[in-house]
Amino acid sequence: MAKKGNRVMVTLECTEAKKEGKPPSRYTTTKNKQKNPGRMELKKYNPFLRRHTVHKEIR
Repeated sequence: MAKKGNRVMVTLECTEAKKEGKPPSRYTTTKNKQKNPGRMELKKYNPFLRRHTVHKEIR
């Protein structure tokens, strides 16, 4: 049987790419929905902009 837990898959999208007219980079990761109910925000690498940018969770 599969585990029934609080972890869910989330997609992180770059916030700075749209402002500069470049395609947004996206990452997928998991998070514990019970401990972190809000939207996740991480600094990840954007290969289109060639630098680390803030990526926010999209739904």
